[in-house]
Amino acid sequence: MENEILNEPNYIEELVALIKDEDNRDKLAQELTNYHDNDISNALDKLDENERKVLYHILDDERISEIFAYLEDPGKYLGELELERAADIIENMDADDAVDVLEEVDEETRKQLIELIDEESIEDIKLICSYEEDEIGSRMTTNFIEIGRSLTIKQAMRSLIAQAEENDNITTLFVEDDDGTFYGAIDLKDLIVARNYMDLESLITHSFPYVRDHETISDCIERLKDYAEDSIPVLNEKNELIGVITSQDIVEAVDDEMGDDYAKLAGMTEEAEFEESLGESIKKRLPWLIVLLGLSMCVSTVTSLFEGVIAQLAIIVSFQSVILGMSGNVGTQSLAVTIRLLMDENLETKQKIGMVFKEMRIGFSNGLILGILSFGFIGAYLCLFKAKTPQYAFAISLCAGIALLMAMTISSIVGTSVPMFFKRIHVDPAVASGPLITTVNDLIGVVTYYGVAWLLLINFLHMG
Repeated sequence: MENEILNEPNYIEELVALIKDEDNRDKLAQELTNYHDNDISNALDKLDENERKVLYHILDDERISEIFAYLEDPGKYLGELELERAADIIENMDADDAVDVLEEVDEETRKQLIELIDEESIEDIKLICSYEEDEIGSRMTTNFIEIGRSLTIKQAMRSLIAQAEENDNITTLFVEDDDGTFYGAIDLKDLIVARNYMDLESLITHSFPYVRDHETISDCIERLKDYAEDSIPVLNEKNELIGVITSQDIVEAVDDEMGDDYAKLAGMTEEAEFEESLGESIKKRLPWLIVLLGLSMCVSTVTSLFEGVIAQLAIIVSFQSVILGMSGNVGTQSLAVTIRLLMDENLETKQKIGMVFKEMRIGFSNGLILGILSFGFIGAYLCLFKAKTPQYAFAISLCAGIALLMAMTISSIVGTSVPMFFKRIHVDPAVASGPLITTVNDLIGVVTYYGVAWLLLINFLHMG
């Protein structure tokens, strides 16, 4: 089995060798039919410009458009083609892929290409560009099959065949009502096996899932994932079908959402790009850093209130990082779980309250276990390595253990309730919660640790 894995073919290397072989040029077009478009796109970067131009000459516009759809930077390769050829390739692309390609070229080239692209393709491109980046309409494609509800089975098959020449997304056929509104969907398999005497109506699923063009991606991404359909129709305010979201679009949207959420949790407005300038990066990150600086100053001010405790028991400062670090970890875990669950718009208030109590119980349980471990380890450390008496050593470790239990419990509550609060006031919890909770948990850790030290060690045990 291991030997088979090691001997798996490397298609990209095969393609590079195949294209570079000048003696094989006559058979190259036929050979390339055996390889996936994505592998060919990955091979382009390993070729020089002249070798790529040989490839452009051999392949037709439709195949090149499929290959370019997989490229991360299609503008780089588009510039190697004549404008007329580049325009023809963009025309053959799905509208959403064409939009991505046009965004990669400079403004002057974009204008020239748009002038050469046919009117129908331009209309589809303008439609997708008319939506905001976070709206589902910006992710849809106009590559779909639509038939009328009044057709017979035979007429529906003819309509499918006629449209399939331009649209290859044929797994699901969408049905238009007599007034032009969306009526339902038909599975391709059902149409293929249907008999001519059957009524088309019997094949139509009327309650087929759909999304609205102006819905935000974050609001409907979970719904799209749950249905697991190859294509989900996108309707406008008139209930007309204007595009579809494919499974590939959904995967890309989920990937982008995860990247954005990760960036937001770090206190940035959006995922950082390699191409962005220094000024743009600073602009994204500086606002939250200023807010966090103010909160950090608050933490320092609170710490200064316990100067008397620190002056009398300086050794407790050594274990401050343990309390702050663990409370921060617990808060971040609760935050991640909560934001993930808050994506479900159908979550009821009772369930949210239950989630707070569940996270509190988890924080308390973990805090109890780690508090006991800290009590033992810190006490033993002070006895063995710092030559403290057992009474003194375990009094300090008891303080740390209790503070750790309390800080982890409170942090789990904060990590759950804060994003819920922001969600309630219609603020993105991922943007607002991440950096805030990190600093708030530091505040919780400081107050808890030094508060317990003041009460237990100085006022109760009189160790000062």
